[in-house]
Amino acid sequence: MNFFVWKLRHTGSNRQTSIEMGEHHGVRYASIDEDIPSPRNEKSRKVSIIPLIFLIFYEVSGGPFGVEDSVGAAGPLLALAGFLVFPFIWSVPEALITAEMGTMFPENGGYVVWVSAALGEYWGFQQGWMKWLSGVIDNALYPVLFLDYFKSVVPLVGHGYPRTLAVLVLTAALTFLNYRGMTIVGWVAVLLGVVSILPFGVIGLLAIPKLEPSRWLIVDLHNVKWGLYLNTLFWNLNYWDSISTLAGEVENPKKTLPKALFFALIFVVAAYFFPLLAGTGAIPFDQTQWSDGYFADIAKIIGGTWLCWWIQGAAAMSNMGMFVAEMSSDSFQLLGMAERGMLPELFAKRSRYGTPLIGILFSASGVILLSWMSFEEIVAAENFLYCFGMILEFISFVVLRIKQPATSRPYKIPLGTVGAILICVPPTLLICVVLALASAKVMVVSLIAVTVGLLMHPALKYCEKKRWLKFSVSTNLPDLPADVHGNTQSLVP
Repeated sequence: MNFFVWKLRHTGSNRQTSIEMGEHHGVRYASIDEDIPSPRNEKSRKVSIIPLIFLIFYEVSGGPFGVEDSVGAAGPLLALAGFLVFPFIWSVPEALITAEMGTMFPENGGYVVWVSAALGEYWGFQQGWMKWLSGVIDNALYPVLFLDYFKSVVPLVGHGYPRTLAVLVLTAALTFLNYRGMTIVGWVAVLLGVVSILPFGVIGLLAIPKLEPSRWLIVDLHNVKWGLYLNTLFWNLNYWDSISTLAGEVENPKKTLPKALFFALIFVVAAYFFPLLAGTGAIPFDQTQWSDGYFADIAKIIGGTWLCWWIQGAAAMSNMGMFVAEMSSDSFQLLGMAERGMLPELFAKRSRYGTPLIGILFSASGVILLSWMSFEEIVAAENFLYCFGMILEFISFVVLRIKQPATSRPYKIPLGTVGAILICVPPTLLICVVLALASAKVMVVSLIAVTVGLLMHPALKYCEKKRWLKFSVSTNLPDLPADVHGNTQSLVP
């Protein structure tokens, strides 16, 4: 029988409940089809599979906006090859691991809980800090991308105080959507996804008579900007694990999450490859033109001003979708950490719409503070921090396969222990390359951020000990393995 095991706990007590129907030695067993109770607002509705697919789409992609730098850095051939090959090196392994671990621990907190279960709370907190910070940095990019597209229509928002004001207004409006609830966010993501992808279908059709396949083969290996190329690919094809922090808000996550990840993977790759195929094949190649916002120019060349305006609007919709999806993930991650007692209790408070109000406000503040950075700086910084978090995820995935092989996994990658290790090798090698290509400035800033996390956990524990801040663990969550907690102290530097 395939069961997920969890222990019932009393508030303020670690004693197990008395044996009742469906329990054995104080442990309750819940089947795959049975949802584990979550401390969520009962009035808020859970996310179904269609909105979940679009939320994953926006966590990872949002469409081909922002991929232009891959062509500018490496030319058409390497750009097209990258978006076909890179998913097998990175996206597929990450999505498979997310499906297995997300169904093994179907709760808000996602990868924070995975790392805590494998390596202990200290490293779970470090995972949470690095991934939340990289997510906030990533989210700061979307107002930048939005304004990069929009400034060709309204030049006033391209710089200075008007640009700053535009960032603040956009951030406030999209933050309010997150506050109103996950159901609204999910269906808004569906609507925005359809609107933002549709004009690229039109571009593809209009480009067919103008295609020259020889343009797809252009490459100059001596002038490839490898750092920008790999960072652009990496940024556009990662964050599959982010959806795990919303698992507690998903309808029957044990079945829904793996299916949604599968369909989203196909959707994302197609949404990148075919627009690039049309754009690089239909117009003469000028490498200097391929940068943020160039798809709007391509639309004007292929279809005229009306199509350019449509792409501008689609870019706005896409960046709105990516913003709300990323903020949902970041804010619910903080809520999940608070429910596990890693953050003060106030982060676990929900609004009347079931949303994590404090988490949303913290994430929005981070976005505003970081929105002054350039596209290239944001991508490099968030990739660097993201890489550290992914290393912890891969280690945790392998450790849990070795130490807890019999624990229920409603979805399990059909590979043994050796296969589990091998599936992590290609993305780990890629991480090493991305880290090695980072600039000195990005390395220094990122390592300072990592150091802050290393010090923050003991500082919060000290505040808890002194009762300066209130911490609590939700009674509706499953216990993590006892032997992990016993080993936690040995993992702390």
